[in-house]
Amino acid sequence: MITSACLAIAAAIGAGAYLVHLRDGRTDHVPAAAQAKAATPAVPVTAAKVLQHDVPIVLEGLGTVTPINTATIRTQVQGTLDSVDFVEGKQVKRGDVLAKIDPRVYEAQVDQAEAALARDEASLKNARTNLSRTQPLANRGFATQQLLDTQNSLVSQGEGTVALDKAALEAAQTQLSFTTITAPFDGVTGIRRIDPGNIVQPSDLNGLVVLTQLQPIAVIFTLPSADIPRVQQALASGMVSVDVYDAKDQQKLDHGSLMLIDNQVDSSTGTVRLKASFPNAGRMLWPGNFVNVHLTVAVSHNALTVPLTAVLQGPSGAFAYVVGPNNVVSVRNVTTGQSREGQVLIEQGLAAGETVVTAGQYRLSPGATAEIVPDDKKDLVQNATTASAGMLP
Repeated sequence: MITSACLAIAAAIGAGAYLVHLRDGRTDHVPAAAQAKAATPAVPVTAAKVLQHDVPIVLEGLGTVTPINTATIRTQVQGTLDSVDFVEGKQVKRGDVLAKIDPRVYEAQVDQAEAALARDEASLKNARTNLSRTQPLANRGFATQQLLDTQNSLVSQGEGTVALDKAALEAAQTQLSFTTITAPFDGVTGIRRIDPGNIVQPSDLNGLVVLTQLQPIAVIFTLPSADIPRVQQALASGMVSVDVYDAKDQQKLDHGSLMLIDNQVDSSTGTVRLKASFPNAGRMLWPGNFVNVHLTVAVSHNALTVPLTAVLQGPSGAFAYVVGPNNVVSVRNVTTGQSREGQVLIEQGLAAGETVVTAGQYRLSPGATAEIVPDDKKDLVQNATTASAGMLP
């Protein structure tokens, strides 16, 4: 009887301990499948929707800012530089006076040419008068034919001399006009290269100043020759839009249009040069600067895009983790197009409105459960991923 009572008491104690064990959450006596399910927590990830919208198709290249017009202003005549009439680094208009050269020598040459013309015009007038007198006399036999021929010859010689004098006068006046140096186009002056009082001459290679047109301005850039058909097709459809960014490809500097495609491909690089024009109203483009060029050749309507971080590369190519019902993830192979501004174009593999994982993929596997956290709690995803790699305690 004592033994039976002891067994009954032991059984009661064991049953109570089992119930307490279950209530405390321990699963030593729970089936293995249930234990595995309970032991696999949801993986924290960030996610984004697959967006459907119009996407511009953009070709990107590197270019150099190049002025449409630039000129080294040189003198066309020799002389003393009397004055410099421009301010360095300032805008000038076409026809504005930039400098003046001592004109006295050239004024004297004009005076000489005018005097020679006046003299020879007087001689021509006299020859014509003599001819007009000789002609009636010759008609009536009072003057020989030889005299008449001589008078005709003198008139012809005088006409030739006057024509020569007029040309010499025009040349002298042109030389005199060169003593006033004017701007050939609207532009901005550079650093002055010579001071007043110096002797200048046409052979001076440095010139007086470099004048550069900044508005509008051009950018010459390169693209792979394989892109020529798409660019030509875009040009045939109308104006081709071009955006230019700084050397880091972060700040947009200006918006313009494509002017032309060069007429030959560089066989050594397999690229072709293109030229685009920009208004440069804010003067953000400066000659010689390296820039990034974004050339829009088409618009893909109702295209699908996802964040660039959603697409991973595997043995079979590009893929993404798709979050399905009950936050269970699956792997989806995708075909991608262009990627820019943090987004990648999806050509195949996803549908609009689906949810894809953008961070935390390295702890996922097909069939795993994801816990989508807000973007402002990305640190949870980062810490979880780092811990799984053994980088955090």
